Amino acid sequence: MAGQPQTVPPGKTSLDKTLKKSEEVAADVQRASDNLAVVNTVLEQELPDEVQVGEVAQAIEQTGQLEEKLAKSAEKLAEVNAALSKEIEKRREVTAERDESQALAEELKAKIRSGNRN
Repeated sequence: MAGQPQTVPPGKTSLDKTLKKSEEVAADVQRASDNLAVVNTVLEQELPDEVQVGEVAQAIEQTGQLEEKLAKSAEKLAEVNAALSKEIEKRREVTAERDESQALAEELKAKIRSGNRN
């Protein structure tokens, strides 16, 4: 129908693009966290205790702390992405309902117009 808004297909809105980018970042952060966890484990297990002192011990501790921060950040990003995904779905549903209402209103207007002509 002319004048009727078009529902945007999934994956085409700016929110969809934002969600996709955010999911990519979350995956990158998770990979970095996983890689850092491996590095930290190797350092702790492979370096003799007598070497794990001073700056080396501090570096090992910092890699562990950084890995925890990255893991928490990845978890928060996953939560944000889930919320964003729900919001996108809600908007799609509301848009579909609006489009249905507008189509019904157009049909009623057409019936009224054709009824007034007789």
